[in-house]
Order: sequence, then structure tokens, then C-alpha cells
Amino acid sequence: MTAPIGSTRRDVVERYETGTPRSAALFERAVRVLPGGSTRTTIYTDPYPPYIERGHGATLVDVDGNAYLDFLGNYTSLILGHAHPEVVAAVEEQVRRGSAFAAPTRLEVELAEEIHARVPAIERLRFTNSGTEATMFALRLARAHTGRDVIAKFAGAYHGTHDLAMTGSPGVPERLGGLVVELPFNDLAGVERAVAGREPEIAAIIIEPIQGVAGMIPAEPAFLAGLRDYTRRHGILLVFDEVIAFRVAPGGAQGRYGVDPDLTALGKIIGGGYPVGAFGGRAEIMDRLDARRPGALVHGGTFNGNPVTAAAGLATLRHLTPARYERLAELGDRLRDGLAAGFAREGLDARVTGVASLFQVHLGSGADAGSIATGRSGGDAATVAAARATARRFYLSMLVGGFFLAPRGMGALMTPMAEPDVDGFVLAAVGAARAALDGATPR
Repeated sequence: MTAPIGSTRRDVVERYETGTPRSAALFERAVRVLPGGSTRTTIYTDPYPPYIERGHGATLVDVDGNAYLDFLGNYTSLILGHAHPEVVAAVEEQVRRGSAFAAPTRLEVELAEEIHARVPAIERLRFTNSGTEATMFALRLARAHTGRDVIAKFAGAYHGTHDLAMTGSPGVPERLGGLVVELPFNDLAGVERAVAGREPEIAAIIIEPIQGVAGMIPAEPAFLAGLRDYTRRHGILLVFDEVIAFRVAPGGAQGRYGVDPDLTALGKIIGGGYPVGAFGGRAEIMDRLDARRPGALVHGGTFNGNPVTAAAGLATLRHLTPARYERLAELGDRLRDGLAAGFAREGLDARVTGVASLFQVHLGSGADAGSIATGRSGGDAATVAAARATARRFYLSMLVGGFFLAPRGMGALMTPMAEPDVDGFVLAAVGAARAALDGATPR
């Protein structure tokens, strides 16, 4: 699929702007009422993002009529694609009954049961409205359960935008930095060195089994197993952030790797395209939220477990059979193998990482520009600026070619996709990478 934007060797930014005048006009309206023109920092890219009108299956159409094959799925959350008929039917049925009540519903119980059946380590769970809330409450619960104040997380990790997850950022009190220990990823000896002497202070170690913002980097199975043993020895809770990683297998990353954490944070696909988050784990820990108990932790949320989200999430999870997970993983292998072969054939400073249906393209600067461009990894100002420019050229080249992915080069596959979609993406991405790295426009 290619977007009707033109194919001459004009500058890629000019080609993008020529083909998206209505998006440009909407952006000009947006910046008057929304800081940066949107309510999501992650979707902005220079000169402006495309404004989407509709989506169906694996296809997006913007307000200018340009069609894109969607290799992002709202940052991995739409694993069944857009407007999947089973999800639409479930949502329509529930909306007619009501969208939210100040009372629990049958659907939130059924969704919790479905998640528990897939992930036995989640003996109890609570719903939230975002992954940020899920990790925030999981860490609060860990601190309450252990009586310890400090949490440890891994370099480059993204656990949402609450204060403990964003220490060192503007607006977050500097003193909170003393409550967070940073750990090296995939390095158990390094973890032990970083925590040495502070083990009795650490309430939890939180980890993405597949790091997202840091570059879609899978944890090594032996590392996860070693981390599980280490935390048990020291009375530290192990928290898996599977907001993204849950899509890699029926039981998520913990099912794929055979490691049971104490607590798990979820989001994305469990809401079927609607706002959602959840945190859960061992009953003895989660029962600290039981309102029937004296001193229970307070956890509110007007839309927690709302029936529309629950209906969409149930429809999504029930559609995701083991065979469909296997199919997505096969397509993911095809995409990553194809990109690796294409980059090698062209002699490009590029690589691809990921697992199952997740991937990220890294360009330049030692082939780690994807993570550098997000500001989540090191590098001097010139290196970071160059990485961002390379990532921008790649992203815009892919848009002009009719492919939609994250500005940093991250992507995910959907069940409506097939081999021709993947092969078309690979062909376009190799050309766009070559052009981005040499500053030209793809042929």
C-alpha cells in the first residue's frame, strides 16, 4: 500500500506537507488550545503529525484521504486492528445498556477472570484507566506491603508518567530521586552491585520484560530467572510491567519466559482499544486493598473497570487464541529477519530488535538512534540532535510511503496483517533507512 502523496525525489518534508494540508490546518488550530497541538507528547513529530479520520482493520486514513498501513496500533494496544467487528459488537451492546455506573458490573468480573485464567500469578487484580496508574498503584502497594520506601528500576525503562517513574524530570521533587535506584538491564551482577547495602530498603524492583521506550529490548530468560531468585532472597517484591509485553503470548511475557512476579501491571490490549490499566498479583499482597479490612489502601477511580472497556477487552482476549499469537509471532520473525537481511545487504548502520509481534528499528549512532532520539539514553547534544534528525527522516519517509509507526521507529503487528503487508513494510523500511542515514529522499 502506498499513500497518494507523490513519488518524485522532492525533499521528504516537502512531500509530506504537500500531501497533508488539512492536517497542517488542524495542527494550527490545535496549538491555540492544546500545548504542542495534542494531549500526548509521544505523538508529536516535526513539522506536525497526520490527523487521522478513521481506521479499519490494519488501515488508517487521515483527514487528507491518505491511507497508511498501521504498524503501531495506537502504541501496541490495538492487536486486533481498528474497528474489529467482534469488539464493535460488544461495545455497541454495552453502550446501549449504559457506559458507567457507581457500582460494579458483571463484565469487570468476567474480564478479571479471563486475565487470571491466562496469568495464574495474578490471583487478584484491580482495574485502572491507564498503564501509568497501574504501575503507580503497584509500587504503592509494594511499599505498603513491605514497609520499605525505595524502589528500583532499570536504565531506559518507561513505567508511565507518575512521579516515581519520572524522577529527574521537571516538576518532580528532586528529593524523590533518593527513593529510586537505577539498575543495568540484562546484567544480574550489575543489579547486585547497584543495590548492595540497600537491600533492606528496597520495596520492589520493577522491570519491563521487554523494554519499550528503551528500544524494544527483550530481557534474557536467565536474567529474569536470576532476578526472581535475587528478589526472593532479599524480601523484595518483583513487579513486571507488562503494559506492552502482555501481547507476546497468551500468558504474557511471564508465561513466555516461565517467571512469576509478585505483582504485574497491565494495560493496552486488555482494553480492546479503550482506556484501561490493571495491576494484580499474589492474594496476600492484593488483599491490602480489600475495603472490608481495617486500614485498607484507598484506590478509587470513577471509570475503573467501566463496562464498555471491559466488553471490548473481553472480546479482544477471547479472540486471541494460541494459534493467533503464533501467527503474529511468525509474522514478527519474518519482519525482523527481512529487515536484518536488508540492512546487511545495503551495509547500513541499522538494526532491528524485538520479540513476537513487537519490533523497533534503530538507525545510526551505533544503531541505537531510536532510543537516543527519545531522550532515554546517553549521548552528547550533537549526537542526540543527529539521531533525532535521522529518526525524523525515517518516520516521514515511511509516512509518505504509506506506513504508520512510532516516530522513534517502534512498531507492532496486528492480526489483520499478512505476509504481503510485512514484506511491503520491509522493502519500504530498508529504502527509508538508507535515505534517512544519508540524508536523501528514498528512491
